[in-house]
Amino acid sequence: MAIVLEAKGLNKTFGAVTAASDINVAVEKDSIVGLIGSNGAGKTTFINMVTGYLKPTSGAIVFDGRDITALSPRQITRLGICRSFQIPQLFASLTVYENLMTGVGVVFSGGRWSDARPLEGTPEQAVETMLGQFGLTAYRGKKASMLPEGVRKLLDIAMAMAVKPKILLLDEPTSGVSADEKFALMDMVMEAVRAQGVTVLFVEHDMEIVGRYTQRILAFYEGRIIADGDPGKVLEDPEVRRYVTGEAAIGGNHAAH
Repeated sequence: MAIVLEAKGLNKTFGAVTAASDINVAVEKDSIVGLIGSNGAGKTTFINMVTGYLKPTSGAIVFDGRDITALSPRQITRLGICRSFQIPQLFASLTVYENLMTGVGVVFSGGRWSDARPLEGTPEQAVETMLGQFGLTAYRGKKASMLPEGVRKLLDIAMAMAVKPKILLLDEPTSGVSADEKFALMDMVMEAVRAQGVTVLFVEHDMEIVGRYTQRILAFYEGRIIADGDPGKVLEDPEVRRYVTGEAAIGGNHAAH
């Protein structure tokens, strides 16, 4: 399988604090990769470096064979790497429909779609498709500030998907979502990414979600990757059990935060 994203010797320090230490990862196209680790382990730092919000102290990030380490977040988004946030980044005073039109506007200007990520039809038709795809049709006229948390999460992810990304990075997609809604949310997201052929990396504390939806897990601890591989093997790894999930976490009943 072709490699779409590669981190080469990434290091990030803040004064005396090491947030990332010699991170080497090659992500295959169309794969679903989970990032686990306790708070402060380096997961979000890694995502922030990939998306340009943080610059590594040393090392390189390569996307589709191109070094993107020095690019701005906007430039990286236009190449096809998009993200959602742990706290949804929405336009609170705009409706669901208006939020999605804003997202679609990133790849539509001057009466035509971006060459990099062309969408079909008009912007309005693209938004209608996304409303249906993410179960948001009933909320189309509601302001983002008035939405339930699960719907806010879906809208945030739909906004990231609006530009038809090649890679989607999700930061805790089910945090704040009720236990009986989390699988429905992830099912909808995974169906959408499979339909578009999107590679996904997501940070998650919920081991049930990680175990069910990932093909590969990267386990972080103190800025390092301590395990990388098949979910079953990684979740049984002694270091992961000690530093990430805790002994009681095997079976998905508990996750250390």
